[in-house]
Formats: sequence, C-alpha cells, structure tokens
Amino acid sequence: MLSSQHPPLSSINYTRFNPKWLFLLIGVGSLVGTIAFELLSNPKRTSAQMVKQAFMQDINDLDSAVSHLQWDIKAHRSALIIQTSFRRARLAYKRTEFLSAYYSPETTRALNGPNIPEVDDDLRVNAPEGFQVLEEQLFPVVDEVNLAEALIQAAMLRSNVNRLRKISENNELTDSHVFDAMRLEVFRVITLGITGFDSPVAFNSMPEAASALERLQQQLANYELAKRDASLAERLNQVFDKAIYTVRSARDFNTFDRLGFINQHANVLSGLLLDAQKALAIPVFTESRLLEPFARTLTDSGVFNPTYFINFNEQQPTPDRVVLGKRLFVNPVLSGHRNRTCASCHQPDKAFTDGESTSLALSTDNRDLRTHRIPRNAPTLLNTALQAVQFADSRVVFLEDQASDVIQNQQEMHGSLPEAVRALKQDSVYRALFAKSYKEGVTEQTLKNAIASYIRSLTSLNSRLDAYFRGQTMALTVEEKHGFNLFMGKAKCATCHFFPLFNGTVPPGYQETESEVIGTPATIDGRQIDPDVGKFMMTKREPHRYAFKTPTLRHVAQTAPYMHNGVYRTLNEVIDFYDKGGGNGLGFNLPNQTLPFDKLNLTGSEKKALVAFMKVL
Repeated sequence: MLSSQHPPLSSINYTRFNPKWLFLLIGVGSLVGTIAFELLSNPKRTSAQMVKQAFMQDINDLDSAVSHLQWDIKAHRSALIIQTSFRRARLAYKRTEFLSAYYSPETTRALNGPNIPEVDDDLRVNAPEGFQVLEEQLFPVVDEVNLAEALIQAAMLRSNVNRLRKISENNELTDSHVFDAMRLEVFRVITLGITGFDSPVAFNSMPEAASALERLQQQLANYELAKRDASLAERLNQVFDKAIYTVRSARDFNTFDRLGFINQHANVLSGLLLDAQKALAIPVFTESRLLEPFARTLTDSGVFNPTYFINFNEQQPTPDRVVLGKRLFVNPVLSGHRNRTCASCHQPDKAFTDGESTSLALSTDNRDLRTHRIPRNAPTLLNTALQAVQFADSRVVFLEDQASDVIQNQQEMHGSLPEAVRALKQDSVYRALFAKSYKEGVTEQTLKNAIASYIRSLTSLNSRLDAYFRGQTMALTVEEKHGFNLFMGKAKCATCHFFPLFNGTVPPGYQETESEVIGTPATIDGRQIDPDVGKFMMTKREPHRYAFKTPTLRHVAQTAPYMHNGVYRTLNEVIDFYDKGGGNGLGFNLPNQTLPFDKLNLTGSEKKALVAFMKVL
C-alpha cells in the first residue's frame, strides 16, 4: 500500500494548474503502476514464509557442505580436512534440524538416525545410513580402508538432502507449527544434543547445540517480537546469547555442566519461547500428546500425559475407574486358583516390584513353589503409562492387553477373563462399582480397562531432581549434581535412558520406546550371555536378538535386583557392567550390541556420584 502521508488525488488544486505538474503526474502515475505491479507479483511475505525461505536456503547450504565433504573423501584429502569438512556439514544440518525433524521425520532419520539397523513395522531390516554412520567411519581416525564405504555413505547422504529439499518445497509452514518446532528443538538439544546421542564418537555435541540454537534465534527474528513486547524480545535475545555462549565455550564434552545449562538457560529459553508465541497471539496446540503442547519445560509438573497411550477415547481413566482398578489389583478372583493377585509380583511398598531376581511362578498344578520361577524380573509399574510398549520384549502396546496377558499366563496368574467376569457379576459390590464406572457393567473389556486405569494413575515425577528444576536449588547435594552431569555426559546413560523420564521413550516427540542390546550376562561372574533372546522371540529379526525394552530408572533405588534377569543385586554392579562396555566388554562378541562396547573409564568417585544421583530419582 502507498503511505497514508500522500494526499489523495481529489485534494490537488487544479484551478492554478502549472504545466510542469503534468510531467510530475505522469511520473507519479508510472511509479504507482510499478509499485502496484511489484506488490501484486511479490506481496509482503508472512513471518512463516520468511522462515521457510531461510529454511530452504539452509537446505541448500547443507547440500553444499555435504557435497564438499563428498569431494574431500573422494580426493583422499588429509584426515584433518575430512574431519573438519564433516563437522561443517553437521553444523549445517543442525541449522535445518528444528524444521526438518518436525515436518520430515523419516527423511531426518535417514540423515541423522542412529548407526544401528532398524526393523520397521513390516519387519523389514533397514541398514543404517546418514551422518552417524559416516561419523563412525571417520572418527576418531580416518582409516583408508573405510574411505570407499564413506564415499558411498556421503552420496546417500546427499541424496537424502535432495529428498528433504523436494519434500520441503511443498510444505506450508504455519506460525503455530514453527513455534512448536522451536520449543521441541530446545528439548531436543537438552535430551539428545548435549548428551552425545547423535555425536557418539566425534563428541561435537556442544558446537552443534550452539548451531541449532543460533538458527532458532535468527528465525525468531522474522516475527519482530519487539513490536509487540520489547521487554520480552530483549530478554529472549539475552537468554539465547547466554545459552549459545555457554555451550560454545564448553571446555570439553565430559566436563560440561549440563545441570546448570538446563536449569539456567534451556528451561528459561523454552518457557520464554512459549511466552513469545502467546504475545504474538499465535495459537498453542491443544492436541493430545505424551508431552503436552503447552509444556514450558520438560521438568514442569503435569506436562506428561499418562493417558496418551490409550486405544480408544472411551478408555480414558476416571476417578471411579481408578478406584475400581485398585480393588481388582489386589483381588485373587483374577487368578486360576484364587491364590495370587497382581500385587503378588507388583508390591506397592517395593515400588510395585517384588524384590526377586525373577518372579515366583505357579507350577503346572497351580502351586506357588519357591523353586519355580518366571524367566524375567518383575518391572516397576510406576510410570509404565509413559512408555509406548509393554513387557521387556515389547510384545504389547496397550496396558489393557498387558493386564490380559498376565491374567491368562499359566506361570503368572493362570486365570481366565470369562471366569473372572462371571465371578464379579455375582458380587453385588463389584456390580455396583462397575455400573458406576461403565455403562456396559462388568465385561472383559471393562475389567481390563479398570486395571489399566489404576496403573495409569501410578505416575510419579516428583523426585528431588524435579524439585531442583522447579526452583528448589538446595534439593541436590554437590555429589548428586556431579552424578547428574556424569549420567547425562561421560557415562552415556542418558543416550538410552532419556531425560527426564529416564526410560526409553524417545524425545522430544515421545512416540516410541526403544529396545537395546546390552549383552546382560546369565550370572554375576559374567562368563556367558543370558540365553533369553528377548524381542527376537517375537520378530525373528537378528537386530532384536537379546534386545530388551529400556526400563525407567525412576525409583530405581527401590527396584533391585536389576536387569531383565535380576542378575545384579546393586547399582554399583550395574555401573561396573556398563563401565566395562556391556556384554562385548565381557567378551561376548555380539555383532548387534547397541551399547557402545568401549570402556567408560569411570573413576571410583564418579561411580559413587552416579549411584548417589540415581537414588535421587
């Protein structure tokens, strides 16, 4: 539009017309026509459009960086040049990450997924590709033997960059999505970036975190927040600057103060980004997620939704259903000979475990014998609703199916759902409780849902660590703080037990729960691997041989003994196992071990600090 300071044509005085005005009017008319044409052909871009334009340029820059890396490998340049070229390409990738991961997650996984084979939903085994594969080929040293394969990987990487470009060209960005993606990127930096999850060999995590944050700051500038709230805009820039400076000035990977960074910078940043979104009157999503869309930080109270992983909306828990499920949990009517309950193996005073290495089983004639055991350790039920799959081998998705599986398992409860339903229908108290909770009354489905509703209520994210992040800075000792930093850094615990749930549910989307192959030994002497093949029993795919779901470490001090077979009695023994490099560190030679087999080289004081921290949970 023309500026309002120009007078309307009707205000010009034609009574004293000067011929010179003719040429001026012709010129103005020509200028007006030119401006009108430019406005019609190139209207003012929205903030989201400017973000996309910058994103597309970032993809081009990434393509150029990968092309340069490809050329350096092909030309057999020096190791230093190749590694430097790789680092530059990764920094370029990090500038695209917040939008590429948000809008194109599959392509992003091909660009930067873990260097382990993936078994998809159709049970096809897909070889790993992308930056992390290249990283292990080029670091810590460039081996001439690996250069031919590295060149192939670089070509595949560039192909996936081009795929990202084509997909992104047609994506329409909205302001709500952009801000959602920015906050998720801050969460990604916290949970996957500074922990070394996606730079496990080169340990280039801090410069990469800085690159990701810098791009967020630059893209935020497209929204001109200062025009709406100058004070908030200034504070956001200051927090961005401090966060970027903090990670960029880190002395090294192992000594970085992750606790301080999260508490003083990252959490403040994600909260202010939410404030900025609201100040700009950009709607915040209301959709259902495990991590609520309105979460200011990962550590606020109530930001994880324990009812997210349900099959049908009518299965949502209610207070009445929780009360009913709690009664059923301790009712022997669910077992075959009325001699066992859910609480037999999941005892509330032991964080819903049983304290046994592997749980006591029913014999073939339903007798409870001390010598007869289920092959696996009973896991805690606390926070189990915050996982996408259930059981150590991930064989079911929903808690309703978990309840059904346990009730009908001959070794565990040897019960019958139809018989339990018949018995409950004959009980006037239960008939009334079911009628109050479900219009269908007592059915197999409502029975399972009541138990699942109770289990979903067992969500506990209020440890001293949570209190620390919620403002009680005296909640942790110096040793416990040191233990947190080790857990999130040198000890590599957080690359599988993701912050802040400390289970295998992968941030920041929290849509899937991982399994890992760590090589747990059969006995404490560590001479041979435990024969339980885990997830392989279900899928028959080699990457899943000896794979088990990553359990939560919340309440871990109460859930001994540890591992799927209860082989370790103490947390010290568990840490020693990981310090040695897992099963391969013990000499098991597992080609599919997902745990890094190199030693952690933890000192005695570091191990002690790790144990102290885990007890905080």
